[in-house]
Amino acid sequence: MRADIVILAAGQGSRMKSNLPKVLHSIAGKPMLEHVILSAQKTQKMIGDGNIHVVIGHGADKVKDALGHYDLNWVEQTEQLGTGHAVQQAVPGCKGADVVLVLYGDVPLINTSTLQSLLAASNGERLGLLTINLPNPSGYGRIVRDGFGSIQAIVEDKDSSPEQLAINEVNTGIMAIPGGKLGDWVMGLDNNNAQKEYYLTDVVAKAVQEGTPVVHVQPQKATEVEGVNSRVQLTELERALQKELAVSLMASGVTIVDPARLDIRGNIKTGHDIFLDINVVLEGEVELADNVTIEPGCVIRNSKIGEGAIIKAHSVLEDAVVAADCEVGPFARLRPGTNLAEKARVGNFVEIKKANIGEGSKVNHLSYVGDADIGSGVNVGAGVVTCNYDGVNKHQTVIGDDAFIGTNNSLVAPVSVGKGATTGAGSVITKAVEDNQLAVGRARQRNIDSWERPIKKA
Repeated sequence: MRADIVILAAGQGSRMKSNLPKVLHSIAGKPMLEHVILSAQKTQKMIGDGNIHVVIGHGADKVKDALGHYDLNWVEQTEQLGTGHAVQQAVPGCKGADVVLVLYGDVPLINTSTLQSLLAASNGERLGLLTINLPNPSGYGRIVRDGFGSIQAIVEDKDSSPEQLAINEVNTGIMAIPGGKLGDWVMGLDNNNAQKEYYLTDVVAKAVQEGTPVVHVQPQKATEVEGVNSRVQLTELERALQKELAVSLMASGVTIVDPARLDIRGNIKTGHDIFLDINVVLEGEVELADNVTIEPGCVIRNSKIGEGAIIKAHSVLEDAVVAADCEVGPFARLRPGTNLAEKARVGNFVEIKKANIGEGSKVNHLSYVGDADIGSGVNVGAGVVTCNYDGVNKHQTVIGDDAFIGTNNSLVAPVSVGKGATTGAGSVITKAVEDNQLAVGRARQRNIDSWERPIKKA
């Protein structure tokens, strides 16, 4: 079955009070529209092929720039005249589809299994509606049934009679329309209503008139069909999704001290017996092996952390690889290209960039190591800087196994320090140091007798 999917994403979202198109506001690190696109893609893979059409309008260029890397058919709605009018713009691209699924770019948490159920209920022969029962249905279109329980129409809130307003089963807007009926039903819509808009919901009455069965499916959770029209609603869905993600992690063997103070903004792969303290942020592609501990306030972005590693409080890792049994932090920063071998240690206020730190090596205090290759068993003292940038180009520092780099050293790259070599505290190393040598590169100390301190002038 070919299922085309039409995602409506043309609205301005005036209540967001933002210059950013509403559908580009993020939940869990992704634009809302991207969440819907990913659900649409997963659904299509499970049921067959088809095209995804995204109807855009307000901020169309920004939306395409942000999500243009997806294989989509972009359709522009130059005037926002209602949901029916929006779908009309996509009708020409849906020719040949067995069923057309209509989704919304500001309803980001729709579940793939719910969409599968809706498509199965429609099967390209029936009009499928996604409905939900709400204790307070104000603002939603009501599902009107006949005495036999069959759906007869959807009546918008502003057009409802007092009896219809008492109905608590409402329309979510998501529907599956038989492909063979799409053109006639949608292109035949009118705007004879209080809003003077073309309502997609009017296709229900057309289906009933023609004798096409109208069936319904309901989601497992109300959050699946909740839309975002304000920043308050955006935050509510953010927390709802974060809770779901945290529950999933805990089910896989992760201890989370407080799920309300964890943010997941990407794809997380985890082992067992992982410990996540409060205010941890996981972004992008993150892999955490067994027995990893991440202390409070850490940000882990696009990084792999090996078994038994400890990331201490308030450390930031980006595009880094940390092997088993390493210790990082507190207050450390691992920038892109950092690779720590097993049992390496990076301490407080240390920054590492594009560098390999060998097995068991230590960079414990107040140092910067960039564009470097450090062997195993190396000790890098406090205040060491690899001077890797000459104002134009970056240069490499190479330190051999078991070397000892003294406190407050400046290693002026390109430079190498051999195996087992030592550099004296306060040295500026500008030349290669051979294996097992001691290098001291500092001015000779002079002690001046009878020296008088300056006196502050009156």
